[in-house]
Amino acid sequence: MEKVQSKVDDAEAQVSDSESTTYVINALVNEDHEHEIKLRTMTWQRAAWLLAGDQVCLAIMAQSWSLSVLGWVPGIITMVLAGILFYITSLTMHAFIMKNPQIKDICDFGYHAFGQSRVAYEATALMLLLNNVMLIGFHILTGAKILNTLSDHSLCTVVFSVIVTLMGIVMSLPRTLRHVSFMSMVSAACMGVAILLFLVFAGIEAHPGYGYNGVYPTAGAVKTLAFPEKSTTWVAAMNAMLNITFLWVPQILFPTFIAEMQRPQDFPKALNVLAVISAVLFIVPPAVGYHYLGGYATAPAFGSLGTVVYKKASFAFVIVPTLVIGVIYANVSAKFVYGRIMGGSRHAHSNTVVGWGVWVVVMTAIWFVGFVFAEVIPSMGDFLSLLGAAFDSFFGFIFFAVAYWQMHRSNLFGGAWRSVKTLTHGFILLCGLFLLGPGLYAAVQAIIDDYSGAVKPAFSCANVAI
Repeated sequence: MEKVQSKVDDAEAQVSDSESTTYVINALVNEDHEHEIKLRTMTWQRAAWLLAGDQVCLAIMAQSWSLSVLGWVPGIITMVLAGILFYITSLTMHAFIMKNPQIKDICDFGYHAFGQSRVAYEATALMLLLNNVMLIGFHILTGAKILNTLSDHSLCTVVFSVIVTLMGIVMSLPRTLRHVSFMSMVSAACMGVAILLFLVFAGIEAHPGYGYNGVYPTAGAVKTLAFPEKSTTWVAAMNAMLNITFLWVPQILFPTFIAEMQRPQDFPKALNVLAVISAVLFIVPPAVGYHYLGGYATAPAFGSLGTVVYKKASFAFVIVPTLVIGVIYANVSAKFVYGRIMGGSRHAHSNTVVGWGVWVVVMTAIWFVGFVFAEVIPSMGDFLSLLGAAFDSFFGFIFFAVAYWQMHRSNLFGGAWRSVKTLTHGFILLCGLFLLGPGLYAAVQAIIDDYSGAVKPAFSCANVAI
């Protein structure tokens, strides 16, 4: 009888929590819709496009290289496991936000997950800005690389970087993610075309043109391996794994996306769409690319194509997602900085000269800092591995293990299913700590190794075409 009553009480509590959450969300939406600039306007379909626009990116084309380092078995296992953990942690994140619907970005999430700690909020803010601005810098450099490739290095690379930066600033001016979601539709479609063209060209070419070990056939015949070669170092294997993990960890943006939905309760629908798209695109094209390129796989894989026309035709479509993804990261970053500057003033959500002036200045500053990072860091790829280890360990794993503990700490092992979930989140915590420890060591060592060789000078005109 006591067990039955306990279940009834739990059910009533869940109904009460659900009704309370719905009430708070409706109040937040109603308050937002009283403003001139309305943020909470996205449907789950728009959110799905925004998620796809962020995730269907150039990093997909670096996964064939990861497979060439790890081999089929460890590589595919890492991809599948990363995808499963991404889905679980995203659902945990959404459940936590539904219990704290006032959360509007990852900084608020960190604040509540770590017991309303102001230190956690400020530390998360620092990681958010460093992560996003570095990623914007990476996309500026990628844009310059694309323009160099298409134009046969017709201008100094710094000039191409300036062009990409200016385009990014203009495209980032819309204040709402609902407007950015329109761009995301085009972005995902263009990246899809680029991937499809690459697969066709890789399939019809007699052999790849180039790999990191030399021009074909310097490194031998094209072959794939089930496991890493014996000569593979710990640093190389960890960087390949971080490359896969980095692709599967976009949750730093998700709280901001959810905060701009009309019905945040519907986020799992958008997540399901993203999960299906990601499962296909993050595994199938890299596997096909590795099959055709073998040890000649580069990151991105476009660089391995032997025919210049094929390389240009496929790589050209990447310019759109390169810009749009930079816009998404810039929007999330600018909203945080803008909110800290404007606070609760009327300019924060109205079409005033002051409000728009500050928004433009903040956005310009973010893209400018990203431009500086793109020019002064010798190897952005290695620094992205560093970001993946230092920050994705928190934003992809540790944060959500802690959030799960906050939600269920009074009942961690109450039944078989709850026990499985608790053990799963314990494993997620261990994964985050592993990335933060050995993963961070490998990323730092890769940077040290790069600096021991030739270093690209800052603001260089050197050709960076693939």
